[in-house]
Amino acid sequence: MDGRNSPWMWLRPGMHVKRWLLLLMAGIVLISLGLAYLLRQLYADLTFPAAFYYLTLQFLSRPVRAILLGTLGVSIVLLALVQLNRALLNPFVSPSQANVAERVYQHHRRRRGPKIVALGGGTGLSTLLRGLKQHSDNITAIVSVADDGGSSGKLRQATGMLPPGDIRQCLVALSEEEGVTGQLFQYRFGDQYGLGGHSFGNLFIAAMSEIAGSFEQGVVESSRVLAVRGRVIPSTLKQVTLAADLRVESAHEGHGWQRVVGESAIPTAQREIVRVFLEPETAPAYPEAVKAILQADLIIAGPGSLFTSVLPNLLVPGIAAAIRASKARRLYICNVATQPGETAHFDVDAHVRALRQHVGDLFPVVLANDHLLPSQGEMAHLEPVALPAGQPTDYTLLTADVVDEEHPWRHDSAKLAQAIVAIYQEPAR
Repeated sequence: MDGRNSPWMWLRPGMHVKRWLLLLMAGIVLISLGLAYLLRQLYADLTFPAAFYYLTLQFLSRPVRAILLGTLGVSIVLLALVQLNRALLNPFVSPSQANVAERVYQHHRRRRGPKIVALGGGTGLSTLLRGLKQHSDNITAIVSVADDGGSSGKLRQATGMLPPGDIRQCLVALSEEEGVTGQLFQYRFGDQYGLGGHSFGNLFIAAMSEIAGSFEQGVVESSRVLAVRGRVIPSTLKQVTLAADLRVESAHEGHGWQRVVGESAIPTAQREIVRVFLEPETAPAYPEAVKAILQADLIIAGPGSLFTSVLPNLLVPGIAAAIRASKARRLYICNVATQPGETAHFDVDAHVRALRQHVGDLFPVVLANDHLLPSQGEMAHLEPVALPAGQPTDYTLLTADVVDEEHPWRHDSAKLAQAIVAIYQEPAR
């Protein structure tokens, strides 16, 4: 029999079942003792027909009767428990799902998982969360709210709400079941519906925010709909705009710098980024984000677009201050491929330098991919992010194979999560 389907799996450590099973057995024993005392008294006081001699097995010795009746009783109790379990749970478990015992075990294992805070935005953060949710339910995703493009930008401009796009992706990534509901939230309307470019999830969050009375409560209610493991929160509730100073070196424009305003406009400028900053620079951090950081066991920045996804969170002063004050282990995950318009020709060192130039030495440990694959197809122009060429670094560089074999410009969710868990379980360096 497959071990995963064995009834003995309910007795594995961490199931939180054995204590209640023992309590049930103790209750049955006490009830049995009470009945035994009652029957003994009735047997002494009343006269029974001769047939009761055989029905009560008095022709057997008392030890044999005790063993026989005890074995029969335990067998009946176990059979009843198995059948009761099936009868109660079958309506709620589909045939495609893992067996109940395995699901219960994984649930309790994840509940005991470390408190993880992940900061970022876009596809990188959702990829990370999709892997981490298999190891812990105690995940807080802190998401950038500087997005001003696409559906998020339209909703932000039309309603004044915070951009929901990155938050939507993280909600779907942390969802208990990324099935039809996840596909629904990611569905993007075409022009034929008059909602060109909008995703259903963005509109849902917008509507839920109106119903719930605030954006943050709208996200909470959306999390319940998607059965999210952990939570997703913005880095700030203040409307912020990401701006960048770009280096200009051209025969026509001379030498100097150019300021670009708007997250979506920065990569399209195709110039070297000198610095990025938020407007206003004093946007207050969301208190729940600060609280999560201070209570965390592990804080992760990245992966994702360095200048337009990772840094916008860290540029919120309260967020950076909370990370500095936190006693958690802190890890920066470097991208596996460069990004045109942001990090062209960047190696791992260049990523770390840019990060430090903006927010200081917040992340002493860096995880980088060491399984470099050539980019293909539409992404053939991308370069793998190279490791430092043998020179010593003033940060702890850890490497692992974390790349998606089919999409070599992205991380593999499962590989990345396994590498992070391994780093967390190692003694601090």
